[in-house]
Amino acid sequence: SSMFSYPSELSKILISDLEHVATIFVQVSPVVDEVSPSSTSSFEMLDMESVPAPYQEVQPHWFFCRRADDDTSWLPFSREDSDKLENACNTVGDEEEDVVVAVDGERYDVHVKERMRYAVYWEQAPTEVRRCTWFYKGDKDTKFMPYPEDFSKNLEDAYMIAVTLDEWKRKLDFPTGETVILHNPKLIMQYQPIGLQDEWVSSPSEQTRPRTVKRGVDNVFVEIPDGESEKVDHLVFMVHGIGPACDLRFRSIIQCVNDFRSASLSLLASHYKRAQQDGQVGRVEFLPVNWHSALHGDATGVDEDIQRITLPSISRLRHFTNDTLLDLFFYNSPTYCQTIVDTVASEINRLHALFQRRHPEFNEAVSVVGHSLGSLILFDLLTNQRNGSQVREGVPSGELCNVNCDTLEQTLNRLGLQQYLGTLQAENLDIESLALCQDSDLKDLGIPLGPRKKILNYVRRKWLPEVRQVKLKLALRQALGLQVPPQVASDNDGNQSSGATPQQSQFHRTQSVTSAVDYEYFDVGIGQVSIDYPQLAFQPQTFFAFGSPIGMFLTVRGLKRIDPNYTFPTCKRFYNIYHPYDPVAYRIEPMIVSDVDVEPMLIPHHKGRKRMHLELKDSLTRMSMDLKNNVLGSLRTAWQSFARLPVAALPPVEEGESSIERNLQETQVSAEQTEQPEIKMGMLNEGRRIDYVLQEKPIESFNEYLFAIQSHLCYWESEDTALLLLKEIYDKLGVAFEQPQQ
Repeated sequence: SSMFSYPSELSKILISDLEHVATIFVQVSPVVDEVSPSSTSSFEMLDMESVPAPYQEVQPHWFFCRRADDDTSWLPFSREDSDKLENACNTVGDEEEDVVVAVDGERYDVHVKERMRYAVYWEQAPTEVRRCTWFYKGDKDTKFMPYPEDFSKNLEDAYMIAVTLDEWKRKLDFPTGETVILHNPKLIMQYQPIGLQDEWVSSPSEQTRPRTVKRGVDNVFVEIPDGESEKVDHLVFMVHGIGPACDLRFRSIIQCVNDFRSASLSLLASHYKRAQQDGQVGRVEFLPVNWHSALHGDATGVDEDIQRITLPSISRLRHFTNDTLLDLFFYNSPTYCQTIVDTVASEINRLHALFQRRHPEFNEAVSVVGHSLGSLILFDLLTNQRNGSQVREGVPSGELCNVNCDTLEQTLNRLGLQQYLGTLQAENLDIESLALCQDSDLKDLGIPLGPRKKILNYVRRKWLPEVRQVKLKLALRQALGLQVPPQVASDNDGNQSSGATPQQSQFHRTQSVTSAVDYEYFDVGIGQVSIDYPQLAFQPQTFFAFGSPIGMFLTVRGLKRIDPNYTFPTCKRFYNIYHPYDPVAYRIEPMIVSDVDVEPMLIPHHKGRKRMHLELKDSLTRMSMDLKNNVLGSLRTAWQSFARLPVAALPPVEEGESSIERNLQETQVSAEQTEQPEIKMGMLNEGRRIDYVLQEKPIESFNEYLFAIQSHLCYWESEDTALLLLKEIYDKLGVAFEQPQQ
């Protein structure tokens, strides 16, 4: 008790004890009246407790920095991730190796000692990480910013002295010229020196306008995100379309997938709340697949070649065309199509392997999503996958005896690459197996980029086209009803030698009647570019296409009809999702069922009903139909039809239920219904509906053309689309969907 009778001596002792942790340039002194022209008399009117509360150390929270367009913002980690980082920070020593902590659903790694955050699955510049305790905000700032850790440490030391001694109105001078005044526990301000003020301010009050300083994250009104479940129920790879940007804000595929993932997490919390509480539901992981940078990178050199022939006028428009629209032409070029397809497949396989390493307990299914051109890339990949019963590599030896007689040694001699003969022979590679190699395979053998490109280009240009010409001849023979050579038509058991099942063989024969392309003998499938399609390391459960031009490309390739028996070799489910005003999207179902006009399935609004303007439109339509069909013209019947609530959308067709029956339920009128024949949607989606249309927003319905481009880019932020994916994924897992009460 005697110590507290000498506050000045205690102050000296405490300051002396803190000198080893406080910066020597920080000076703590009583506030004099000349420090600030602003009066502090109003600050003294605050209600202060007569007995000071005992000092308690501030609780830190970890933030990471995000820089975009000259704007720097600090975002908080979830409380779970922040606790993990704090525990790691407390355990790591000065001489120990850096500790790495996985955060944000294990999509990022934080090096604790280095204070840096690194992306795991994609290329992204590392971002700074900070252990935050003190924050500031100016009058023009929209949110609080964290101080550097050493600055915060000095503030905390001064705060501890003030609380312990109950001495306030103290000033801290920092080397930068900034001054922080601790008026009282609830009011702490930072003043900038006049030399750092903006030159355009005039009055002294503006020059010395202070910043508000807050202690602890609980006092800065920041929204701390919810942590993500460690349990991953499903993995989805998302492939972008043309160009490097995916929406009207010119954001990358990484940022757009982040938005889609956030929408998914929010919908899980609202529409699968009970299942989450019971531990049935974890989360769905979405990972971006970027192929644009590989196509337009230095390896291909295509951008430099295009730039040399580009006209200098309207440069911005031409740059946009070269960077986006040309991707469509590149995909129809055998040279660059091979690069695109190889990049997509190898990136998906790389991400899949990396995810498995970081989540060794994961044994759930995997799906793929493609937007715009990305959906066409995935469609072509999936049509050329091989399962255990489809080997489609066999070619009758009698037809190939004159294809190419060059040996591997002769080929390398032609290219002037004899030095790599031993390397290739050590792997038992011949011309045929070399033609099936990818660039990454030769790279693993240590062959440089230039020789790799020469070898692959020569072999594929000289060898594969001749093989496919033979297969095309066989296909044409079959399509014209001519006799197919016995060694091709059947094997000893009377089955086709390709290894296809009888059902698939029947499909191929049927298909050759309606298309010039036959799946059985023509490796490039339904009119795709003549390249070597790589294989995925897994069999996708579902393929979702967003705003897809697949139907248009198939038609342009000459395919008039998709046989109802056709299905992807390794993927059994397919959804074609589009906005009604999307100028790039086309339907798929009319190519399967061409004799009946079937409306697409309407995707329900995530809040559970149709949008109000669509309900009104449907009600007026039913009212007019009732007035027309009702012989007595009963207004009562018409009013009942107007008041009837419409059906937003029905679930996928169950076994035995027809699409026509569902459509009749959606548009049921008072007139007597007649039985309609059952319509089969084919096996591309296991007999269920394929085309799903989003509901346009009320403002979009005023002008379809004005929102056309936006409609093609809306899927990344569409909660309705995200919910459709979640319902498909969790229906397969047997988890019940819950519509929240509005």
